[in-house]
Amino acid sequence: MSDTISYPLISIITINYNGLQDTCELIDSLYSCIHSVTYEIIVVDNASENQEASVIKQKYPSVNVIESKDNLGFSGGNNLGIRQAKGDFILLLNNDTLVEKDGFHQLIETFNQNPSVGMVCPKIRFADDEIIIQYAGYTELSSITLRNRAIGLGEKDKGQYNKCYQTSYVHGAAVMIRKEAINKVGLMPEIFFLYYEEIDWSTSFKEHGYEIWYNGNCTIYHKESQSVGQESAMRSYYMMRNRLLYAWRHKHGWQKWASIIYLMVIAAGKNSMLHISEKKPQLALAIFKGIIAFIFMKNKLKQQ
Repeated sequence: MSDTISYPLISIITINYNGLQDTCELIDSLYSCIHSVTYEIIVVDNASENQEASVIKQKYPSVNVIESKDNLGFSGGNNLGIRQAKGDFILLLNNDTLVEKDGFHQLIETFNQNPSVGMVCPKIRFADDEIIIQYAGYTELSSITLRNRAIGLGEKDKGQYNKCYQTSYVHGAAVMIRKEAINKVGLMPEIFFLYYEEIDWSTSFKEHGYEIWYNGNCTIYHKESQSVGQESAMRSYYMMRNRLLYAWRHKHGWQKWASIIYLMVIAAGKNSMLHISEKKPQLALAIFKGIIAFIFMKNKLKQQ
């Protein structure tokens, strides 16, 4: 797969769930563009329909396809791949991402220059408008409301983020992790299933003394639309539940309770009333269900 042995092995892990075309396009882009590093590709099939795992195995014999009988979610699927990964570095890529240039060695250089770095993210741009940035790092979560923003989101890429700097959290669509650090911190928390797991994992890495960096000299293209998924019952449910889970796991003392009260009363109440006024009661109900789910899950909230 590579013309050089200058860099250690990278285990590239992606999850397939009824996304055969996207997964194949990602693999093709990796084979076409990545030549500066040695790597293995691991595809975790999260119980897709229509025998998609078998198709991937047949089309790409050198790819390690792991079949799960159940949909394990984002965290569980990635953890399944990490357990079988042979590389010194793990690169998690959404299956709806693409590469166009050979830049993974830039991410490894960030690790090589600082042994305290545990995670590195590339620049992420929207694939449907290749000059628009989705991610160039994250700001810190606010202490009570748990709000933050993606640096560079919506900006035209003029090279203003072609630099390296420390950031607060990784983006789950594309992140490289030092395998040794995972052995110390632990696998991605599976309690979240969807949304907030990479924020929680980033926080655990920082609590263990690791730094998180952004390297804009490597770019990944994400097929996610700039407006997709902002209003769905599933998103409302998991965002409400998982923000509460995060507060319970990582906030302490009065800040924990202030954050939980704010999320359950002020944020949930405001958003629910807004949804009802817009005649979208299913979204308000999803928020309420998220709160109830959090209350019943507290016995599972031990640090993983």
